[in-house]
Amino acid sequence: MASALCRTASRLRPFQLSRRIRVSSDLLSPPSPSPACTDALRHGDFSLPRSFSTLSCGIERLKMDQRCLLSTSASDSTSKPNSANPETKTSGENEKSGGGSESSDGGSDQKDNRSSGKDVRGAPVSWMSFFLLFATGAGLVYYYENEKKRHIEDINTNSIAVKEGPSAGKAAIGGPFSLVRDDGKRITEKDLMGKWSILYFGFTHCPDICPDELIKLAAAIDKIKEKSGVDVVPVFISVDPERDTVQQVHEYVKEFHPKLIGLTGSPEEIQSVARSYRVYYMKTEEEDSDYLVDHSIVMYLMSPEMNFVKFYGKNHDVDSLTEGVVKEIRQYRK
Repeated sequence: MASALCRTASRLRPFQLSRRIRVSSDLLSPPSPSPACTDALRHGDFSLPRSFSTLSCGIERLKMDQRCLLSTSASDSTSKPNSANPETKTSGENEKSGGGSESSDGGSDQKDNRSSGKDVRGAPVSWMSFFLLFATGAGLVYYYENEKKRHIEDINTNSIAVKEGPSAGKAAIGGPFSLVRDDGKRITEKDLMGKWSILYFGFTHCPDICPDELIKLAAAIDKIKEKSGVDVVPVFISVDPERDTVQQVHEYVKEFHPKLIGLTGSPEEIQSVARSYRVYYMKTEEEDSDYLVDHSIVMYLMSPEMNFVKFYGKNHDVDSLTEGVVKEIRQYRK
């Protein structure tokens, strides 16, 4: 309704302006003097100055009204150039909206960015997003380090902890035997009872392993005595009965330690004792009388009752062997 009234007023405005202009032009045109005025002026009658002054004031007022009307019409034509033709304006707006919809949509973001003072060439990284990125990265690194540390601790704990299971009895290592000592006297396992003993199986013609192990055993025996005050009897049992005679064994053991006892016997006796202690041995290829014997490299710790306590392999040095034996002796006393 308001738009219809505005369009009607706009259409009637030119007619009103033209009418006012005609009236003002009639008033501005100088009137023709009447005969009475002419006669009055001719006879020197100046009784009409007041009328002329009133007329001149009206003329000046009309001039001011004309200027106001002209300025009003000019401002209306400038502010609403297309008000007289709304269809043209609507069609133009439709063309702009239809042809440049994409540009208007794209330009709206640019206008918003310009109004907010941001760079329209690209969205810059704000301090908040940078802080969130840094916090996320730090959290991931912290979580990874904790998980790695926990995993390593679990591995170490599982490798060190001893998992106790149901007891299945004593290890089936050891048993009765009857062998010949290096002094020619026959002894059995009962002759070794009452003292701690360490048994090692080897042969006197061994080139390197057996001598190294017996040297280690002799050194550990002395250290065990110093740390625990316990005399441990070292025993060497030959797995080469064909060449290791009593005399051969006697000369061999005395090279390592004075307390080292050497034992030998028949092939059947050696086979029986080796089976009792779960010792593997086998003769290699023979070349005349020179051959080697492949065998287990193990030391067996036996209690004073000649019961098996623990075994020690080649990976133990003198110190670890000493500490292991002393530990077992102390636990046995408890």
